[in-house]
Amino acid sequence: MRLAFFVLIFSISQHIFSQEIDRNYFAPPVKIPILLTGNFGELRSNHFHSGIDIKTEGKTGLPIYAAADGTVSRINISPVGFGLALYIDHPNGTTTVYGHLQKFRDDIQKYARDIQYQRESFRVDLTVPKGKFNIKKGELIAYGGNSGSSSGPHLHFEVRKTSNQHPVNPLHFNFPVKDDMKPKVLSVMIYPLSENAHVASRQTPKRIETVYYDGAYHLKGNPVLSVYGDIGFGLQALDYLNGSWSKCGVYKIKLSVNKKPVYTFLMDEFSFSETRYLNSHIDYEHYQTNWRRVHKNWIEPGNKLTNYHEVQNRGIVNLSDGQVHQVDYEITDVHGNLSKLSFKVKSKEFTVLAKEKNGLKVFHNKPASISKADFSAQFKAETFYSNHTLEYEKKPSNNLFFSEIHKLHRSSTPVHKHFDLSIKATGLPDSLQEKAIIVSINEKNSKSYSMGGEFKDGWVKTRIRSLGTFAVSVDTIAPTIRSLSIRNKKNLIEKNRIRFKIKDDLSGISKYRGEIDGKWVLFEYDAKNALIEYKFDPERIDFQKNHKLELTVTDAKGNETVYQANFFK
Repeated sequence: MRLAFFVLIFSISQHIFSQEIDRNYFAPPVKIPILLTGNFGELRSNHFHSGIDIKTEGKTGLPIYAAADGTVSRINISPVGFGLALYIDHPNGTTTVYGHLQKFRDDIQKYARDIQYQRESFRVDLTVPKGKFNIKKGELIAYGGNSGSSSGPHLHFEVRKTSNQHPVNPLHFNFPVKDDMKPKVLSVMIYPLSENAHVASRQTPKRIETVYYDGAYHLKGNPVLSVYGDIGFGLQALDYLNGSWSKCGVYKIKLSVNKKPVYTFLMDEFSFSETRYLNSHIDYEHYQTNWRRVHKNWIEPGNKLTNYHEVQNRGIVNLSDGQVHQVDYEITDVHGNLSKLSFKVKSKEFTVLAKEKNGLKVFHNKPASISKADFSAQFKAETFYSNHTLEYEKKPSNNLFFSEIHKLHRSSTPVHKHFDLSIKATGLPDSLQEKAIIVSINEKNSKSYSMGGEFKDGWVKTRIRSLGTFAVSVDTIAPTIRSLSIRNKKNLIEKNRIRFKIKDDLSGISKYRGEIDGKWVLFEYDAKNALIEYKFDPERIDFQKNHKLELTVTDAKGNETVYQANFFK
């Protein structure tokens, strides 16, 4: 019933999308050939990519132009995410988004900077009064950059429905993007999904690489694999566009068994409230262990993503009849380039011994908890995408931690909702209680990562969104500050700016404050490079005089470092 409802809603939304929005409405946001490094719906960490990434010739400062008439509705400035981002609402009911910018044009830049100084904060998320900045199609609005979580200079560009902020596929509009390259299929996964199911006489997933010949993809070696029981299929596929070797996502995957459609995935639009369901859409464990993202072409019961239709039995196929079955895939990009993959499987029963699972049985739609004398994990309903048997193990402590070491299942099992985690501290001095945190321990390299936390009544408690190995630790080490622009705390060696590298070893930078002559100044924060930068502002500082600089950097546990310098400018 739920899937049928989703199909109805999907059909309605697609009709509205196709009928009401002019495909020629938008102009390109750049005046260079549009070459993409990322496309809409591409599989990313914990989310689907919500726009297209346009190359900016490998440099920052490229002029960015409004794609249509409209009014600036939002300005968001952050050290992570989209970095400097501009949002423009258009009369046709859409909003365009321009992310990872270097700077806005002068009047918009001044507006945002004045508010940053009023709030004494680099990070701001501003709702702009309607009509404050009315924009014409093709008008200069900003300059391309590498801000936020960008891994290189480019423009992140989105089209959203203004009413609900759902991103829609920008490549449905007639931007001059050349694409005559078919999607590429790399491998198939076959999954046994019931207690008596098996693939190639085993109760574990089977991966088979593909080869291309005669205009289609085939399984390498053309095997007819034996399968039995409830079976799910998965596909590793990607797409390329002309002028770039960047690996992009596919637009549509259609799976048929015995010529009957059983599953279709389509990436026209999605909701940000659903984007984390990507961790159920892909084979998350396979990605965590092999770094390959595989589309699962069957739907877990806790997966509420609404990008599926033509789905029968959640894409799960029962193959228990002793017959040979034809499996066909059609993989399409948004420009209509089509790739096909066909193979056969044979239903054949083997006697297999099911592995006995020990642990707590957790249902995806019910709350659950693990409560021990020194460990507690409290899960809400819909924390997981499917039912699990959660394993728990306790190991002796060592000199690095103030608790036993607690292993809660595996980090390769995805978690959708935050859950409450509590660990009892042992041997923790009163003087260190306010510095206590829970850390996640990487079992491969033993490195610890802060999960946050607060000490209360002998326990350290936090809320997290991952499984793994945990213990109580403390953070007593203050952040480090390294000047790149002032030598010996007195000699200014960069003419127009002051820069610092700021880092913290465990709990992370929580806040920073820079002052010149006792007044707050705007240090812009580039988190990915651990860099903060102040550009001398002649409207807010007097030149040709001595100045006193003070920079204070604080981590999440209150450890603080202060840097002071006197310089002439």
